[in-house]
Amino acid sequence: MADTKIYTKGGDAGETSMLSGERVSKADPHITAVGDFDELSVALGFARLAHSKRNDALKDIQQKLYQLSAMVSYTGEKHADRFQLEAGAVEALEKLIDEAQAKLPPLKDFIYPGQTESGCWVHQARVVARRVERNLSLLPTEKRNAAVPFINRLSDLLFVFAREADRDAGAAEEEYRS
Repeated sequence: MADTKIYTKGGDAGETSMLSGERVSKADPHITAVGDFDELSVALGFARLAHSKRNDALKDIQQKLYQLSAMVSYTGEKHADRFQLEAGAVEALEKLIDEAQAKLPPLKDFIYPGQTESGCWVHQARVVARRVERNLSLLPTEKRNAAVPFINRLSDLLFVFAREADRDAGAAEEEYRS
């Protein structure tokens, strides 16, 4: 079997292919979103390494990011339903948030990230998720509406997981005082 080359040279002119085959500029908001999902997946990989207690949940979220990426990069009608998140995906994140948050002290002020390395990696994933959410606003409404609630809840989950990682490492939260 011959080796398949990783490069195609198809993007050398600043265009790339959507999943549906359509050629678009690499600056197209759909392609930006796909790249953002990829970057968020890598950030979640670091979060998985740092907060291994949540490895399974974070890996499942990475899988869902692939689904969202496919949904965003598919513009055709045929098989479009194949690239949707399953019903209840947002609610599943909410359940994880509620379970983790129930074990944490209530917050009275903003907190500074930086108490532990593991917490920082999870916070890093959180801020990437927030940027992804902001950039999704550039997409057409039907794509945006399908992705934003999941990413919004994900950033909330990552905030709670970061607090949990810090607590699990024995670090006290450092609250902002004005």
